[in-house]
Amino acid sequence: QVQLVESRGGLVQAGDSLRLSCAASRRTFGPYAMGWFRQAPGNEREFVAAISRTGGTIDYADSVKGRFTISRDNAKNTVLLQMNSLKPEDTAVYYCAAKFGAVVRTAYEYWGQGTQVTVSS
Repeated sequence: QVQLVESRGGLVQAGDSLRLSCAASRRTFGPYAMGWFRQAPGNEREFVAAISRTGGTIDYADSVKGRFTISRDNAKNTVLLQMNSLKPEDTAVYYCAAKFGAVVRTAYEYWGQGTQVTVSS
């Protein structure tokens, strides 16, 4: 079992940056691929970014590529999402997720509670 807790999001202006963090409870955080997803009002939850156990494989949704950076610190059981050049369309509840095994865009087993990110124009 892995428990995930996201940091508080926030309200920012378009063009600003924001960093989200996700802390995992399980000591053996290393074997899990980690992902970030988001869900805007009226929309389905969508994939944002994912990182492999070692950080050697990273995947981004096209909508955030070049603006968002995912990273992880296995010693601290933490995964980060650095979000730059934020746009109003990035407004959503952001979720951290974990799965055992390879990086994929679906089939994540564990989820955080979500954190609201609002980008004003």
